[in-house]
This record gives sequence, C-alpha cells and structure tokens, in this order.
Amino acid sequence: MGIAISFAEYGDISHLTVVEEATREPGSGEVRVAVEASGVNPVDWKIVLGYLREFMPLEMPAVPGNEGSGIVVALGADVEGWAVGDPVVWSSRAGSYRSEIILPVESLVRRPESLSAEAAAVLPIAAGTAYAGLLQIGLGANDVLLVHGAAGGVGVAVVQIARHLGARVIGTASANNHEFLRSLGAEPVTYGEGLVERVLALATPSAVYDAAGGEANVAATTQLVSDLSRVVSAVPDAFAAAAQIPIVVHRADELSAVVLLAGEGVVQLPIAERFSLREALRALQLSQEGHVRGKIVLLKD
Repeated sequence: MGIAISFAEYGDISHLTVVEEATREPGSGEVRVAVEASGVNPVDWKIVLGYLREFMPLEMPAVPGNEGSGIVVALGADVEGWAVGDPVVWSSRAGSYRSEIILPVESLVRRPESLSAEAAAVLPIAAGTAYAGLLQIGLGANDVLLVHGAAGGVGVAVVQIARHLGARVIGTASANNHEFLRSLGAEPVTYGEGLVERVLALATPSAVYDAAGGEANVAATTQLVSDLSRVVSAVPDAFAAAAQIPIVVHRADELSAVVLLAGEGVVQLPIAERFSLREALRALQLSQEGHVRGKIVLLKD
C-alpha cells in the first residue's frame, strides 16, 4: 500500500491530505513506476486552486504533480522496449505526488546513468518549456537573446540552452541573482523602470524569451524587438495576448531532448528545497510564495 497527496475539490491547498492507495496493475501499453522524485511547479497549486479547471478538468478526488522520475516495477501487456528496473523520467497529468504511478509508455523517457532521480524529476516542465520556446524563435549562435525572469526555473534552462547554442544572453533578475546569472554565462540586468535603457547599454537584442510575464516585461519586449516571430512567452497572460506575443508551443520531442542535454551536463537546474512526499503541502506553500531560486522537489518517504 502506497500513499498519495489528494484533494477532493478545488480550493485552498490546505485541503490537501495524505491518503493510502493501492496502485492497480498496468493495462495494455502502460507501466507501473515507483516514484523516486516529483518536481513541484506553480502549475500544481494553480490546478488545486481551480485556476485551470476549464483547460484541465479533473475527476475528483485528484492528485497534483505533472513531472517525475522513478523506476519501472511492472509492465502491462504489449509493452516492448522497457523492462522492470528501468529508470525513467516522465511528463504527464497523471498526478506524480504519489508512491507509485501508472503511466502510458509514450510519456516515458529513459533516465541516463549520469542523471540522478531528483535532477531528472525537475526537468520536464521548466527545461521542456525552455527548449520548445528557443526552437520556436529559431535561436542561433549569432543572436543576442534577452530573457525576462532569467533566474527562475524556466529562465535558468533558457539561459543554459541558449548559451549552449552559442547565443549571447542578457538576463533580467533582481540584484541578488546577478552573480548567479554570470555563473551561467549570462549578462545580468535589473528589471523595473529603465530596463530598456539598461539592456541597450549592453546590446540590442535580436530575440526575447519572456519567462516571467507581466505588463512591464511585455512593454519592454515590444520596444526592443519589433519582429514578433523572434519573441516568445512562457506566460499566457492578458498582456502577452494584447501585444500578440506568441506563447510557447510544446513539442513531442522536448522531454527526450532536455533529458539528453541534462545527461551531457548542458542543463542543470539548481534544486532550492527538498521535501518528503508527505510534506507536499509545505512544498506547495513555498512555491506559492514565489521567492525560490531554483526548483522544489518531493522525494520518496
């Protein structure tokens, strides 16, 4: 008997409870995975609060969590190419805040030996979004890329992949994150009033990746780059929509691509806090506060 973090209705995250559950046997084309680590993302508490119910309706009771890593412990019928004991990474809406999870094989990517379970678990959403967006704007070695929110989860991955592609990167962040961005190869600038002038004092961007959203960032983006085919946002807010800024379009190959990059050491998302699965409420509360530099991860009890 395993455990899961469950909610019976949309509402405050304090309604989350730890429940015991017996995981069913995998069906055709499915595997059962023992969850070693689950990434914690803002989308998780937004789902619990009901912000996304129109786009992602859930059958109640439901379990949060959209990414994780673990070990295959059982195979369903017609599963080929996988074996019990295989380490895997996934991105799925199946609810990863649990001890064991049933997953379709098409959602799995093999985890390389060079990658730990916790490092792999935090990759799919942040790094996958970064990778898809950079390919969408056709970033190359001759580009100067401005990254809004460069010290956040998606922003860090954007910086790392963009530098790997050979681009020059200017990243916005608060002053206490500037040294961190320099360590990633980016040129930091402070966000807020006067941002456009501070960016232009360094270089004229040829492309923008907005990993933070908001009115001020959108305004700065449209002043700095007029060709919106070279602009992408990971935040589908009203300001991006009004400015007709394209939103990241996810790709079928993004998870396999970022796992490969992580295995090669190109993408390494810093982990800010670790919690046990039973401490999921504390982890989501920390995510809600919005002041974490790096990722939050849940580890098996």
